[in-house]
This record gives sequence, C-alpha cells and structure tokens, in this order.
Amino acid sequence: MSTKPLLELRAVTKRFGAVQALTEVDFEVCSGEVMALVGDNGAGKSTLIKGIAGIYPFDGGEILFEDQAVTLDSPAASAALGIEVVYQDLALADNLDVVANMFLGREQTSMGALSELEMERRCIETLTSLSVSTLRSVRLPVASLSGGQRQAIAVAKAVMWNSKLVILDEPTAALGVAQTRQVLDLVRRLADKGLAVILISHNLHDIFEVSDRITVLRLGHGVGVMERRKVNQQEVVHAITAGKMQKVPGMAEEVQ
Repeated sequence: MSTKPLLELRAVTKRFGAVQALTEVDFEVCSGEVMALVGDNGAGKSTLIKGIAGIYPFDGGEILFEDQAVTLDSPAASAALGIEVVYQDLALADNLDVVANMFLGREQTSMGALSELEMERRCIETLTSLSVSTLRSVRLPVASLSGGQRQAIAVAKAVMWNSKLVILDEPTAALGVAQTRQVLDLVRRLADKGLAVILISHNLHDIFEVSDRITVLRLGHGVGVMERRKVNQQEVVHAITAGKMQKVPGMAEEVQ
C-alpha cells in the first residue's frame, strides 16, 4: 500500500439550499488500500462520494489527485482521472449479455461494425485478472446471473478502463453468505492489484473483513480516521453515533 494519498480532500463543503450536507471534511485514500467510509443515515457519505464522482461538485475546499490540484465538476472529469463508481443499483442492462454490459457506451468498432471478438477477449481477460471464475460464459444475459455474479460484472466493468480509484456503494447489500464472500474477496483483490478502493457499507463485519482504514462521518462532519487493526466494532459504532466531530479543518480529533 502506498503511503502517499492518491486522492486527498481538504476541508470540502457542500450545501443544498439551507441544508449543510458537508462541513470542512478531510478525506484521503491511497493506492493499494481499502478505505471504508462509514456513518449513520444523513452522515454525508453519499454527498461525499457524489462530490468525488463529479455529480455534486463541492462548494469549497481543495481536491488533490496524485498530488495535483484538480476540479471534479462533472462525471466526465472524474472518469478522465480514473475514478469509477459502482452504485448499489449496479446500472446493468438485464437484457444484454456480460460482454455488452462491460462495454455499454464504450463499444469497440472496426470499419463501422462491432468488434465482438476483441470485446469478448478483453472482457474475459479482465474477469480472469480479478479471479472471477463463477461465470459459465460471458455471453449469458445479466438477468440470468446471481447477485454476486452481477456485482462482480459491475466491478469488472469499473476497473476495465484504466481506473485508479474504485468506489463501491454497499456492494454486499441483499447478498447471501456465499455471494458476500465472493464480493469481499474481489474487493480485496482490487487493492492487491494496486487500485485505491473506497468501500461504503453499513455492515461492519464486511468492513472489518477487508478494509485497511476506516473514515467516520457524523452529521456532515469528519469524526476521524481509524486503523482497522487497532480498533474494534464497538469503538467504530461509538464513533458513528457519538464521536466528537472535527472542529478545525485539517486537524484530526480523537474519538471520545
């Protein structure tokens, strides 16, 4: 894991009318790291992630990507840096097969025709690199796949395009035990391949399974960053529900 942040947010803020969604929040994630992002409903997790994705540009603060100041004012700007988001609804087309979904909106063509064999080759290559071995064929329609397989396809689609940072929003929601295990193994493999991973989940067991560090938000404020190996679930729950919120930008507070 790199010790220098790939992405660093400094005192970012976001307001929606009279609602202050984020107040001078600091956040970072390094290459080769799974950074968990936790907090109760309304803590600001979705707003923070959508700011990184360029959907809701931040109102203030500084964003550094690979040590360079950047502006994330659109999804295209984020994607150009190598930031990909896998949302909870996965955004897959059930009527299309795995290959078509992996290249949806980014189809490869040759002389005006789809390069079906090349797309299939790249699809299989990406899935193999992530050790996804539960698919019988990449020509199966997505509607016929299990929840775990669908999640694997959505993740593989995100990492196919030279991504450097992958954001996973509740990737194990509504999955069974075996499928959850497959997805968590996949999350860990992403970090082992050198990607930076942000994992959003309400399931602390999953977070303690795969994360390296945990960032806690509460009521739109940062509470602090914890090293997963040095804390237990009870301490994280306390931080989520009653942790002392940061008051000074750039200064991490101890969780009281």
